[in-house]
Amino acid sequence: MSAPVVVAVVVSYNRAELLGAALDALADQKRPVDRVVVVDNASTDDALQVARTHPSAPHVVALARNTGGAGGFAVGLATGVADLGADLVWLMDDDTIPTPTALGELLAARDAYDGEVTALASRVVWTDGSDHPMNTPRRHPRATAADVTRADAAGAMPVRSMSFVSMLIDARAVRRSGLPVTDYFIWNDDFEYSTRLLRDRVGLYVPGSVVEHRTKKLGATDADPGPRFYYEVRNKIWMFSRSPALSFSERVLYGGSTVRRWVRTFVRSQDRGTLAKAGTRGLWHGLTKHPRPDTEVLSGVGPAALTVARLEAGAALPAPVHVNRIAAAPGRFVSGEPLTDHRFSVLLPVYRGDDATHLERGFRSVSEDQTLRPDEIVVVRDGPVGAEIAAVLDRLDQITDVPVTVVRLPHNLGLARALEEGLAACRHEIVARADADDISLPERFATQVPLVASGFDLVGSAICEFEDDEAERGMVRVPPTGAAIAESARFRDPFNHPSVVYRRSAVAAVGGYEHLDLMEDYLLFARMIAAGAHAENVTEPLVLYRVGAGAYARRGGRRLLASELALQRTLHSEGFVSTPQMVRNVVVRAGYRLVPQRLRRAGYQSFTRRRGGYVPDDL
Repeated sequence: MSAPVVVAVVVSYNRAELLGAALDALADQKRPVDRVVVVDNASTDDALQVARTHPSAPHVVALARNTGGAGGFAVGLATGVADLGADLVWLMDDDTIPTPTALGELLAARDAYDGEVTALASRVVWTDGSDHPMNTPRRHPRATAADVTRADAAGAMPVRSMSFVSMLIDARAVRRSGLPVTDYFIWNDDFEYSTRLLRDRVGLYVPGSVVEHRTKKLGATDADPGPRFYYEVRNKIWMFSRSPALSFSERVLYGGSTVRRWVRTFVRSQDRGTLAKAGTRGLWHGLTKHPRPDTEVLSGVGPAALTVARLEAGAALPAPVHVNRIAAAPGRFVSGEPLTDHRFSVLLPVYRGDDATHLERGFRSVSEDQTLRPDEIVVVRDGPVGAEIAAVLDRLDQITDVPVTVVRLPHNLGLARALEEGLAACRHEIVARADADDISLPERFATQVPLVASGFDLVGSAICEFEDDEAERGMVRVPPTGAAIAESARFRDPFNHPSVVYRRSAVAAVGGYEHLDLMEDYLLFARMIAAGAHAENVTEPLVLYRVGAGAYARRGGRRLLASELALQRTLHSEGFVSTPQMVRNVVVRAGYRLVPQRLRRAGYQSFTRRRGGYVPDDL
C-alpha cells in the first residue's frame, strides 16, 4: 500500500512571527508533509509575506476578508482535498507548533488501529509543557471496554470531538460529510465539525503526538470571553438545534454541560454587563437565524469560494422531495456525479420582438468577452424576424470563432418550444442559458461551468439590472443559496433564468421545458428540485439584466394571472406545494398580478428591500 498524501493546512491571521515558526516546524517533520496550505484571513501584518516567501514554498490562499477560523479551515480543507489530492488533511492554527514527530505519531496510531479511523488529534500542550485545557479532549462518553482496548493497542484513546489544533482528517470523510459551517466564524466550529465527522465513526486522541499551542494565556473555554461570548452562545444554539452532529441524548448531555459552563463563565467574569449583552444577542440570533450557506458567506473572498463549492458539490446530498410525477419514472435522474467532459454549449433564443443591437451585444458577451469561451453557441430563431435581426444572425460567425449553430423555426412557437429545439441541437451535456437582450459578464462561465462539471445539476447567479447604459447599473438581485433554494421554491422561482447553467440530462430527466407563459422556467426548476437536483446559486452578479419601461407591466395582467393559476395547480398536483401553500401562493402571487401597475411597482420595490435585493423573474 502506498503512503497517504498528507496536506497540512494552517489558517493565519495577523501572527506573522508565529506563522513562520509553525511553517518551520512543519518543514522539520520526521515524516515529511507532502504539501502545506496557508490560508491567510486578510492579515494586516506581514503574515501573507511570510507565507509567500517561506523556504517550504507553501500553497498560499489569500482571502479578501477575514472569514474566521471556520471559513479559513473550510477553504483549507477544500483546497487540500479538491485541488491538491490529499488523502489526509492535517489542520492547525498559526500559533500551533508541532514537535518533529507529531505527524509520524498520528500516522503510526492510524496504521496500528484495528479498523478505519476518520480523524486523529494530538496532545496539545502550552508553552510550559502542561496540557492545554482548551484543546484536550475527553474520552468518548459512550466508548465500550472493547473500544477502549482497541484504541489503547494503538497508543490512543477514543474521543467524540476534537479541536482544529492538530486534527488529522481522512479526506474521504470530508467528501462524505462536507466542510465546517463557515457562518460560525469562530468558536464551536471545530466542535460541530468534528462531532459531525465522528458521528458513528472512530476518532482517536494520540498522546504520543505532541504540538505546542502558543496562546497568550493558559485558559479553558470558560475564560472570560468578553464580546466574543456572542459567538459561543449563538453557535452552540445553532449546533444543538440545527446541526446533525449530535444525537438527541447527546444534545441533552452536551447542552447541560454548556449551561453549567456559561454560568461558571458569568460568575467569574470581570465585566458581566458586556457578557450579558453579548450572550443575549447570541441567544436571540441563535434562535431566530439560520447559518448561511458557505457559498453566501464566502461570496467575494476570491477564487477559494469556487473551490469550496466544487468540493461541496460532491458531498452527501439530502433525500429528494417525493413528487408523484418524478417517482413514476425511477432511476431517470442521477445527481451529484462529476463530469469528465467539461465542454459546454450556450443556448440563446431570439424572436422578432428583440432588438438587433442588443442581440449583437449579448452574443458578443457570451463569446468573445468570456474568459472561458464556450465550445459552441446554439441560437434559436423563434419564427420570422425583421431584417436587422436577420442580418445579425447572418454574421454571427464573423463575431467569434466559436462554432455557431442557428436553429431557424418557421413559426413562432414560444420560449418553451424554442428552448426544447435548442437543447436538442446542443452537442454538450453542460448548457448555459442566455437571453438576447442581456449581457453576461466576462467571468460568468469560468465561475459556473466548473461547478456544474464538479457535480451540480443547476447553477444560477445574481443579476444586476440596467436600462440602456450597461455602465449605469441598478439593483442587484441576489437569489437564495443552499438549502434556502428548495424552501423558497415553494413560493417563488429561486433562479434568475438568464443566469443559469445546467446539465442537459437533468433537464431532460424531468421532461424539459413545458409551455407556460412567462413561467416555464419556474416549472422546470421546481421539478428539478423535487427530483433531487443538486442546485446552487452564485451570489455575485454574473449577468447584466436589461429592464425597460414595460418591466412592471409584464409582471401583471390577466395573461400572467392565468399562467400563475395553472402553475400553482400543477405544482400542487405533483406534490411540490401543499394545499395551504397553494392557497397562500394564489392569494399573494395571483393577487399581485391584478393590482394597478403603479402599486405593482411600489410592491416590487418594497419586496426587494425586504428580501435583500432579490426578486425572482416570476414577480
